[in-house]
Amino acid sequence: MKTLRPYRTGMMTAVLLTLAVGLGAQEAIQTIDFHSPAVNRTMKYNIVLPADYQSSQDRYPVVYLLHGLTSNYNAWGRQAAAYYADLVGDVIVVMPDGGNSWYTNWVENEGGQKNDWEDHIVVDVVGHVDANYRTIARREGRAISGLSMGGYGAITLGLKNPEMFISIGSTSGALAYARSAGARLQRGPSTAAPREVSEEDRAAAEARRNAPNPSIGIPGFSSQAERSPMGRAFATQADADAYDPFELILQVPAAELPHIYLDSGTEDGLINAARELALIMFENDIPFDFMQMPGRHNGAYWTQSIGHFLPLQVQVMRRALGERPGR
Repeated sequence: MKTLRPYRTGMMTAVLLTLAVGLGAQEAIQTIDFHSPAVNRTMKYNIVLPADYQSSQDRYPVVYLLHGLTSNYNAWGRQAAAYYADLVGDVIVVMPDGGNSWYTNWVENEGGQKNDWEDHIVVDVVGHVDANYRTIARREGRAISGLSMGGYGAITLGLKNPEMFISIGSTSGALAYARSAGARLQRGPSTAAPREVSEEDRAAAEARRNAPNPSIGIPGFSSQAERSPMGRAFATQADADAYDPFELILQVPAAELPHIYLDSGTEDGLINAARELALIMFENDIPFDFMQMPGRHNGAYWTQSIGHFLPLQVQVMRRALGERPGR
């Protein structure tokens, strides 16, 4: 394997950010269809290959980027993933689709569905990428990050499968999802009166949920209704605890923990969960990187964030692979 190109640092300007989401960057993104046994359906992921991939015989590390709730595999392309992948160089970036699943293996399924979404990512997507591209198919050559729901997913899947990823990251992560779901299970069904909604508004909302999104283009999996699993992710407190990063972080032996990265915007309500997880790691002498900067829970923030965490995770992989980072 050749020496990897050093990451070209520099302040990002408005012009560069415009180029990041321009036509050239979008042309670098390829969309792949494949069958995922874990969810028993045809799925898609987007992939960005290094500029010299076709002309070389080298193997490359991979960063997996998970999208947020109600979004899809196209999300990170809109946040300049191809542009930043080209900046860091010599890395494959994969952007899977997880629907509205929260990236967990659901304990109860309805409607004939199969909703093993953790396995979809760590078994089927990773397996398909490793089988079809020249990857460094071991822990030292894999990193995973995500935004919002995907931030929760990346941290949780990384802690549940520490043998697979050398670096895990969350930007604006909904890290308290499982803990909140467990608390709701403990409280039992809500006794609050449902909010009154007119029949007209109800019908309009239902129409929006059932309207296919043509940019997704997955038959039977393109509307929000189709992309929301039928069943229950968690049935018991133990089910929720098994996917709770606040529980998992103290269960993984120190020598097996991946590198951990967290960030959030200071105007994002989800920052409190990131700070809480950071405090737990601080108090237990667990190494991690944490960043907060001005910003809200939106695309403008995530386009900045990927410029921070992607080169960092690539450098972590380079060190694990024995490379000397360039100056």
